[in-house]
Amino acid sequence: MLKVQELRELIKLVDQSSIDEFTYETNGTTVSMKKSGVQQEVKTVEQHAAQVEQPTAPVVKEETKAPVAEAPKESKNEEPAAESSADFDHEIVSPMVGTLYTAPNPESDPYVQKGSKVEKDSVVCIVEAMKLFNEIEAEVSGEITEILVEDGELVEYGQPLFRVKTK
Repeated sequence: MLKVQELRELIKLVDQSSIDEFTYETNGTTVSMKKSGVQQEVKTVEQHAAQVEQPTAPVVKEETKAPVAEAPKESKNEEPAAESSADFDHEIVSPMVGTLYTAPNPESDPYVQKGSKVEKDSVVCIVEAMKLFNEIEAEVSGEITEILVEDGELVEYGQPLFRVKTK
């Protein structure tokens, strides 16, 4: 069964894309999404429900109003970022979904802190995805002006992690 976070991610991806209908099947679970105006309809069907003669009876139907309501919240969160644009020139974003670690191990100091100077090849954090630890590099030279995530936090693809004032 898909986790709630995975479902939210799928809803967000479908919402941002130009597709109107999406079906995903894995491990006996089927998730179907269909855009209808502003709202999306999500149906989850277990494998045993698909084997019943009348498949419409056991279908669990959820109206997903929360993700639609979350979209304006995200745009509100972007407004303060635009206001503080004088503090940074570049955002280091997560290249993948995973767990972020600010240090190579729990006993070590963090790779960077607010005010740290970084080069293009400086490692700023690690994102663990599927038991693989991926070092994330700054990609620009400058100074870390803001750290937007905490150690051990789950991050999403494209999520801003650090703000950098370039040289």
